[in-house]
Amino acid sequence: MLTISDWKEKVEREGARDSIDELIERIKKSKLNAFITINEDCLRDVEKFDNGELKGKLAGIPVAVKDCITTEGLLTTCGSKILHDYIPPFDAHVVERLKAEGAIIVGKTNMDEFAMGTTTETSYYGVVRNPHDLERVAGGSSGGSGACIAAEESILSLGSDTGGSIRCPASFCGVVGLKPTYGLVSRYGLIPYANSLEQIGPFAASVDDLALLLEVIAGPDERDSTNARREFKYNPKERKNLRIGVIKEMGGNDYVMSSFEEVVEVIKKHHTVGEVSMPSFKYALAAYYIIAMSEASSNLARYDGVRYGLSDETLSSWNVFFSKVRAEGFGDEVKRRIMLGSYALSAGYYGKYYLKALKVRTLVVRDFKRALDDFDLLIAPTMPALPFKIGELADPLTMYKADVNTVPINLAGVPSLSLPIFERKGLPVGMQIIGNYFEENSILSFAKWLEKEIKAVS
Repeated sequence: MLTISDWKEKVEREGARDSIDELIERIKKSKLNAFITINEDCLRDVEKFDNGELKGKLAGIPVAVKDCITTEGLLTTCGSKILHDYIPPFDAHVVERLKAEGAIIVGKTNMDEFAMGTTTETSYYGVVRNPHDLERVAGGSSGGSGACIAAEESILSLGSDTGGSIRCPASFCGVVGLKPTYGLVSRYGLIPYANSLEQIGPFAASVDDLALLLEVIAGPDERDSTNARREFKYNPKERKNLRIGVIKEMGGNDYVMSSFEEVVEVIKKHHTVGEVSMPSFKYALAAYYIIAMSEASSNLARYDGVRYGLSDETLSSWNVFFSKVRAEGFGDEVKRRIMLGSYALSAGYYGKYYLKALKVRTLVVRDFKRALDDFDLLIAPTMPALPFKIGELADPLTMYKADVNTVPINLAGVPSLSLPIFERKGLPVGMQIIGNYFEENSILSFAKWLEKEIKAVS
């Protein structure tokens, strides 16, 4: 995988235009299906870079953007037929910040439709294949953003994480991915799935590169009422004898656990490791899906075929028009979640399901606060299994269960990073490093140290 320093050396050696041309050609020839749209206009930015007009922390660095993050003048589909021709008239806050720091937007990455999925198999544009095994998925919903880093089709990328959608592809593709603290990164311009859960976050080949990208995208934005109005400055400090808590309720199959336990032994040589129990986690998965689907049913009501996206001018009756557009425009998984969310919010069931799920969310937050009072950081496997074969998750419930280790983090809003650890059967395994609110520097510092330790013993 290419890091920022690798790319800069390549540009110095071969020139920016040839390097970007080669990158775009690699994307076009790729079998991964990681991109929905290639930004051919990025060559104009390359000319600006050559002329010394692009300045900033990411000057001349290729960045791929998940297709649910709006980009002015560039197709943004959310992986859905209903937005197959939607070209936003504005940039998301994170895209504004990328451009301000000289980044080159190379394209929009493939994703599960409206970010609803764990494998990118729900995308209208087809599944994203895993760079390590083309018969396996790259994870979801930000599958394209993870795969493009592993396949050297971009140097950096952005994804969004509602219940593990950054950390899952990071784990399955063997790259570094971070779900920041809720509110650290502005959600302005992120096409919503579940507002109270989702965050935009970075992917990279190394911890240092990811931290630099987080520096760029984090910050205050008055257009987002959930934004914490905080900047982020990467300040790595190696701390000795940290208290590291292993979450008892988060596990995986034999392949995943053997890799995870091997890393725990490495950590024990330098830090204090203990086990921590989070009793509320037995209810977290069910609570998450009730909350997420309820919010989705409200958010997706705007896709009616009138204002933008898929339409049918031959229909005159509003009820027929509205129903036909949504029936044709949404995929099966999106329809399923809209129906379940509408049911959970309906009269007679609101208190039975939605309010009860919110109470569980409070218990999850309390468990995290208690655990992070006793430990500096928490660790757990990112995903409970190795990357799935394409078509392996035959039913929705099995797919939902695959998120068991990631969704509690979104319910609590704490930050979590997925770091590649020891491979099994030639496939990547990821480990989550979880910290307290706005303690991204602690997570990144520990991850940078562990990244070196893993390379040293591999």
